[in-house]
Amino acid sequence: DGKIYDAYVIYPKSHTSEANFVEYFVYQILPDVLENECGYKLCIYGRDICPGEGNAIEKRIQKSRRLIIILTLQSIHCEDLAYDQHIAFYNALIQNDTKVILLEMEAIGSYENLQESLRYIIKQQGTIKWKEKPTGQAQSSNSKFWKHVRYHMPLTHKTS
Repeated sequence: DGKIYDAYVIYPKSHTSEANFVEYFVYQILPDVLENECGYKLCIYGRDICPGEGNAIEKRIQKSRRLIIILTLQSIHCEDLAYDQHIAFYNALIQNDTKVILLEMEAIGSYENLQESLRYIIKQQGTIKWKEKPTGQAQSSNSKFWKHVRYHMPLTHKTS
């Protein structure tokens, strides 16, 4: 299919204490489970793309089979969306060629403050909720959370 990555990961980039767990999740837990245990290939901004590579983001999103979007209270109240989110929503909604996986990292409550495109995706498919406390302890890859994530991911081509 010409895709290089199984998923492009979009997460809120900020410097609050909550963001510390989100970054730990994005850079440690997510790759540990999805890449190391399940054989997926993720593209993560800051790890696989350096800041300032604007057009690289668009190309990497187009080369990804899925978009994993990390939702937090901070990401909802963030007025200006990150560039990668704009591109991602365009690809998912307008071109309709990328499936989106929404990971809700904390109880968000009402979705009415979300941008309309995100509300639409949530209405269509819902979110996968992380139920653990943000202690840094990873859930087992056989937990309900990870089973839901893997269900929405493409089939791996990993040979056993």
